[in-house]
Amino acid sequence: MILTVVIPAFNEQATIAGTIARVRGTGLASEIVVVDDASTDQTPAILSSLKASDLVVLRHENNRGKGAALRTGFQHARGDIVLVQDADAEYDPADYPRLLGPLRDGKADVVFGSRFVGGDAHRVLFYWHSVGNRVLTLASNAFTNLNLTDMECGFKVFRKDVLNRVNIEEERFGFEPEIVAKVARLDVRIFEVGVSYNGRTYAEGKKITWRDGVAALWCIFKYNVLK
Repeated sequence: MILTVVIPAFNEQATIAGTIARVRGTGLASEIVVVDDASTDQTPAILSSLKASDLVVLRHENNRGKGAALRTGFQHARGDIVLVQDADAEYDPADYPRLLGPLRDGKADVVFGSRFVGGDAHRVLFYWHSVGNRVLTLASNAFTNLNLTDMECGFKVFRKDVLNRVNIEEERFGFEPEIVAKVARLDVRIFEVGVSYNGRTYAEGKKITWRDGVAALWCIFKYNVLK
């Protein structure tokens, strides 16, 4: 099993080097693909200083969003397993063995993380964000007939041949409901595992807003009904 970790990054100067170091520290990633989505802080300079044989750094000249960055990263991934890792340190690479377990055991083709199952540590933050996540997951499940507990979780792992069958259209955070809707249509085995979560405040750089929640509802309808 050859693992590629794809990291979309936009203005993550405080966390990008540490995230890459923790990914390397797992000893599981053969390739790390970072897509700098036109960062305007020191993220590009930091990435330039981290050149290594296992690190591929790509850059968008204009800010296009998480979905666009992942689409670029997926196109350049050479591993047979692809794992999505956010650059903001909210998700811990120490969870990789758990995420990869069902794939290694030959039980799964896709594994989604969940912040709402298991006994892992979670930073206590925004109540209404958690409510919104559960509403979006419920709406997504109603259309996909999956029983996920956390559709919006940033930890997602795929066999590369599954990703090759999916055309990612969303540019921003709509990637999450889109990929779930499209994977649900395929004849693949989907597992969900609990992960830890160290959420950020907006002062610490969190970017998603209520507008993205509204957009996610539209994406759930769009990719489950209209397409």
